Amino acid sequence: MNFHYYLSIVTRQPFSVNREISNRTEEGLKAMRHLIDLNKFPIDQPGHIEYQSLVDRCRRDLDTLGNYSLDGFLKPSVCEAAVNEIAPVMARESFTHKRSHNIYFLDEVPGLDPDHPALKKVQTINHTLCADQIDGQIVMQVYEYEPLVRFIADTMNKNELFLMADPLARVNVLSYRSGEALNWHFDRSEFTVTLLLQSAEGGGAFEYRPNLRADDDPNYDGVARLLEGKDPGKRVLELKPGTLNVFRGKNTAHRLTCVEGSRDRIVAVLSYYEHAGKRFSKEELIGFFGRAE
Repeated sequence: MNFHYYLSIVTRQPFSVNREISNRTEEGLKAMRHLIDLNKFPIDQPGHIEYQSLVDRCRRDLDTLGNYSLDGFLKPSVCEAAVNEIAPVMARESFTHKRSHNIYFLDEVPGLDPDHPALKKVQTINHTLCADQIDGQIVMQVYEYEPLVRFIADTMNKNELFLMADPLARVNVLSYRSGEALNWHFDRSEFTVTLLLQSAEGGGAFEYRPNLRADDDPNYDGVARLLEGKDPGKRVLELKPGTLNVFRGKNTAHRLTCVEGSRDRIVAVLSYYEHAGKRFSKEELIGFFGRAE
């Protein structure tokens, strides 16, 4: 299968989900059917009963579990092809993100004593590629697929969603090698979308605590209990390569446990926002990616 031939016929223009679908051509559908299992997950058929049933299931999982997962969203051969595209760029150009941080990725939290246990320092290390380094690759084609963005908007009860405007942060691919982990943190966005491309031989479990805080309740004491390992509400999610996962990252604390073995854990993070034009600050870009351009 020549993936690059099929990928080349999918449009890659910015859009909102209310725009008329421009890439639902026979060629475009054929291309995406080689990447996404649209028989199992008919995200390209809004208005059909199967589509609405899938949306309803995802909404229920969000309410009860704090996330939803579509196992087998990407076909196995596609995951392998995506990793083969990414691997040489990762080895040559990735930024090593290594730092000691608190759960907020902030130097200080107004109104919170610097010695409060909610500000306990943890360690993170991974290797990151930005969207401009994987332009035209499989991951970017999936990110920009209009029916996917509309589907995520529907599951989140949003009228529309937009691709992130930031040329670096809109899509990131994160690689975790043996001994590396992403520690406890909250995301800046309301929700987070990930695609697992390759699992590690051991470790690399996704642990999360849904609804740990709210917009009107920071729940600092609850955050401290989680960091101390005393929160019974913590959950573990074992994901398989090809799984699309969506969770409420802004108020859900989450981490990736330490990776073990010789095979890297590789995951793509896809960023969508309810408002157009979203970008990271210069400080955020340098902190996460080592550059602001």
